[in-house]
Amino acid sequence: MDINQYTLRDLFAQLGLANTKADILSFVAQHPLAASVSLTKAPFWNHAQAMFMQEAWREDADWCGAIDELNNLLHQPH
Repeated sequence: MDINQYTLRDLFAQLGLANTKADILSFVAQHPLAASVSLTKAPFWNHAQAMFMQEAWREDADWCGAIDELNNLLHQPH
């Protein structure tokens, strides 16, 4: 069984975003989300990015771990 565990860096690259540790920390600091805002409904995603994450969650894809991690980071108090 092939279990692919994508990292947060992989997810940022997949979304077309800079993906160094510093880039990710900066993105998270600049894009906090209120608890009432779903990750995929955040205003800073383009349509393709939001759809990618929605589809991955819906299909319980290998990307889910990294997407969940991003979701948690963006919903933390900063």
